[in-house]
Amino acid sequence: MTSENQGPLTAPDDSGSLTKSVDAQQAKAMCEPLYADRVLPTGESVIAHADGVVEILTGVRPDSDLLAAAYLFYVPNCVTNSDEWIEKAFGEKTNTLVQELGRLDRLSQRARSEDKEANAQYQAEAFRKLLLAMCNDLRVVLLKLASRLQTLRYFAQKMREGEDAPLAQPFGRETNAIYAPLANRLGIWQMKWELEDLSFRFTHPKDYHEIAQKLAASREERLDLMATAVNHIQTLVAEHGIDASVSGRPKHIYSIWKKMERKHLTFEQLFDVRAIRVIVGSLEECYEVLSIIHEHYTILSKEYDDYIAKPKPNGYQSLHTVITDDKGRPFEIQIRTQQMHDFAELGVAAHWRYKEAGNSNGVSSADEQRVAWLRQLLAWSDDVKPQEGNVEDDRIYCLTPQGRVVELPRGGTPVDFAYMVHTQLGHRMKGAKVNGVMVPLNTPLQTGQTVEIIAGKTGQPSRDWLMPDLGFTASPRTRNKVRQWFNAQLTAEMIAVGRERLDKELARLGKTSIKLEELAKRLGFDKVDELYIAWAREEISVTALATAVQPPKVEEEARDEEFVRDARHKQGKGEVLVVGVGDLLTQLARCCHPVPPDEIVGYVTRGRGVSIHRADCPNVRNMANTEQERLIAVSWGEQDEKSVYPVDIVIVASERPGLLKDISEILLREKQNLVGMQSQRRRTDVLYRCTIEIPNQESLRRALQALRELKGVLIARRA
Repeated sequence: MTSENQGPLTAPDDSGSLTKSVDAQQAKAMCEPLYADRVLPTGESVIAHADGVVEILTGVRPDSDLLAAAYLFYVPNCVTNSDEWIEKAFGEKTNTLVQELGRLDRLSQRARSEDKEANAQYQAEAFRKLLLAMCNDLRVVLLKLASRLQTLRYFAQKMREGEDAPLAQPFGRETNAIYAPLANRLGIWQMKWELEDLSFRFTHPKDYHEIAQKLAASREERLDLMATAVNHIQTLVAEHGIDASVSGRPKHIYSIWKKMERKHLTFEQLFDVRAIRVIVGSLEECYEVLSIIHEHYTILSKEYDDYIAKPKPNGYQSLHTVITDDKGRPFEIQIRTQQMHDFAELGVAAHWRYKEAGNSNGVSSADEQRVAWLRQLLAWSDDVKPQEGNVEDDRIYCLTPQGRVVELPRGGTPVDFAYMVHTQLGHRMKGAKVNGVMVPLNTPLQTGQTVEIIAGKTGQPSRDWLMPDLGFTASPRTRNKVRQWFNAQLTAEMIAVGRERLDKELARLGKTSIKLEELAKRLGFDKVDELYIAWAREEISVTALATAVQPPKVEEEARDEEFVRDARHKQGKGEVLVVGVGDLLTQLARCCHPVPPDEIVGYVTRGRGVSIHRADCPNVRNMANTEQERLIAVSWGEQDEKSVYPVDIVIVASERPGLLKDISEILLREKQNLVGMQSQRRRTDVLYRCTIEIPNQESLRRALQALRELKGVLIARRA
């Protein structure tokens, strides 16, 4: 209930207090003088609101404490020390209901979820959980639902009288998001239908009136029609000696619209505007009742579903059929046993589990226990007591100062809260207030508390937060976030140290203009930051760095004649065609080692013929920008079976004895000659850069595959 504090009055003299068996009418008489001329922020009279709530609750559960609390809801705004006075005059149970309702009112004002929020659906579900978790006596939820329904009725009455109700739409949105689904979970169907219809009327007035007109008859007339059909079916099954419970209702306007939207149907295509449920004692009677109904009514065969023989994936079982009366009006009939009905309403097949938000991933066992408990309470189970509703939950629900509900594991602390709101808020937090009071950061939070995080513009987490015995965190997610921060800091420090040391070494070598991305790749790293870290950890030798910074040998430099002659012999004649012409002086580039059938390009050198590069060679890309005219088209010619080609490969492996021997044996088996090798340590691993001679790419593929299967080999690839 929403309240407006207009200043407390002095409490009546305790000597004239009533006995603790006060009924609702006595409570009303007690409150009327206090509520004189007082109105709620909605504009409704306080006493009129209380009268409406009592009327609604009387139809759900006419509990004397509950009805008395409905009249006393506004007393804390009128009387000082109201809790003491209410307990003396009306008893502890009634006072508890009033005080907890006041807490829920204050929470709902702070946690009101707006459609503009990106996570509005999550917040609505979180607030529903908060409402249940906050209540030691779950009858408080009934008070809250009845209060909201009365407020919507008040708005509807004002609109019928032609007056404006500016709060109707926001209240309708909130009701549809939070309170109607909660009534659905608790099985308070009549309240749920009315909450949904009134909310729909305020949020989608055009759609509401269109459907209402198509229904033609008033709600009372539709109820009368349903009662006639229910009585007829009840008589039919009784005549056949079957003891059955038959109930029915016309489908309410909101559910009609929702089904039209979900299934993209027109109003005329709906066959379950009116629904009747028949509950029998056995499986055989389900089919017997189905036969009786089909015998006496016209049926729509295409609308028949046997969910008993073929249950739905969630285990739901029932017979569904659609019949028409003598005027052609359709009725949906559901036939099931009591066991099937209980499973559908309270078990995993219950509507609220698979219709709310489309799944049940967020539903905990504690949620289910609370729902089952309150349904027993509503059914007047004498052995159910209010305190049994205080079901232990493994989650708690706290609020931000802005009203956002934050779900935490039980035992969660302000540190967990901060990281759940935002990771950066957790990193920068300096302190925390709970309900306005500063608390230590390892204070366990409780459901319903408002937590304010105090954070600086900069900051960092504490390593103490990772110590389990200190109790700063209860969530593994929080501890992972803290570890990630410290790991990131360590990495950043290593990068800074490595950058500084590498810059000094490159300056000593006179290579400050070298491209670091290219240098990292030459040394076997994908990123420059990885190169910095490796250099900081001294995983790269000075010799390896000095070799890597040397530019690739320019192809036009003079070669050793014996090497050229040997290479020409190995390559065979006519191996590379230069613009379609063979027998020209060509040589394979050492920087990229092309192998058939690599895509290749030629570079005309000064006095040494044509150098053959792979098309993706970095040197070729540079030449394309500076010496485009010296690049010419080349292609592979007919290959000599005796030809071999030098290729660079990279092997990264965990260091172990015998590794080089195993690598050499594989190359020997594949008849590949190892002509050069460089190695360097990388932490516990070792990197080998080998130059081998291969006859073709298939031979290379087999060798690399065999190398990858060696024990400890992490990477084996062509450079």
